[in-house]
Amino acid sequence: MSLTRRALIGQTVAGAALAAAPLAATAQPKRLSAKLELFGHRGACALRPEHTLASYARAIADGADYVEPDLCVTKDGVLVARHEPNITETTDVASRPEFAAKKTTKTIDGETQTGWFTDDFTLAELKTLRAVERIPKLRPGNTRYDGEFEVPTFYEYLDFVAALAAARGRDIGIVPEIKHSTYFAGVGLPMEDRFLKVMADHAYTRRCPVEIQSFEVANLKYLRQKLGRPANVRLMQLVDDPAMKPGDVLARNGAMTYGDMITPKGLAEIKTYADVVAPQVRAIIPLGQDGKLGQPTSLVADAHAAGLLVHIWTFRPENAFLAADFKGAGGDAARQEAGSQAEMSRYIAAGVDGFFTDDPAIGRRAITAAGG
Repeated sequence: MSLTRRALIGQTVAGAALAAAPLAATAQPKRLSAKLELFGHRGACALRPEHTLASYARAIADGADYVEPDLCVTKDGVLVARHEPNITETTDVASRPEFAAKKTTKTIDGETQTGWFTDDFTLAELKTLRAVERIPKLRPGNTRYDGEFEVPTFYEYLDFVAALAAARGRDIGIVPEIKHSTYFAGVGLPMEDRFLKVMADHAYTRRCPVEIQSFEVANLKYLRQKLGRPANVRLMQLVDDPAMKPGDVLARNGAMTYGDMITPKGLAEIKTYADVVAPQVRAIIPLGQDGKLGQPTSLVADAHAAGLLVHIWTFRPENAFLAADFKGAGGDAARQEAGSQAEMSRYIAAGVDGFFTDDPAIGRRAITAAGG
């Protein structure tokens, strides 16, 4: 596959973002939260292959408040940390002749994909694979780690984060994303009760900060019903391109789009089951026709008015993903740490309550510079 839609957010999404909310004509709001929170996106995947223990360790060392495992399910029902069911780009499976027959084509949330998928592998089979860098042309330095790390389970991730929290003397938040619930339920592997069982079985989750996220809606409502409102747990509604629909809405031929969800009415509805709304960065400050940052939209103010925190995704330090204001010399793969920090600072000034970044060290510097 080419880059996923989440990897393309630094490119041409300005028109969709502008459609999501009108431009704010007044001063931007202050944060709703007491603390500006830093989320390590798939760990520190600008510096280590995503969703490996090495990536999580780097994110924690670099100051992330939370580290993110995206969760998928194996054939035998075990939750594992992968960005999506298709593991073609993030493991060495394509080079493993013993699994050649497992290559197949599937449709997930309306998108047809060809490759190898977690739900066709038992955990034992998946553990024989090794992680590789997903976007080697943009992050060639990470390829030195190809083949060094296995795919962790959700429970292994929790053990690891708990161990590092104990070693460092500070609680480290977990921000698991429940991936493609409708797809996995459709192949007989519903995720939510499996997720709840792991959470209940691990002592660390009873006290650490927890923020559970999904691009779907029904699963978050189900989790809210089951979990109630424990003090250490928040639910986060992820929001994608305004023209798109959540996977569960798409599956039932519903009409609601992500654009509908970030209107004042839609945000009020999100507040009934979630605590946080998480749109793309360009939905907060869109790009103009020149590729530079424009004026902030009203989305932060609207979300705060509904009582929702705003946690945005995702900042990446390479030229390929930066607004034109912050690009530097070199090609798409060139890192621009100063430019990335400056870009983050613009969004911090817009009143967001937290943000995801592939490079938490840069995010920590931006927060420190803002007095957070």
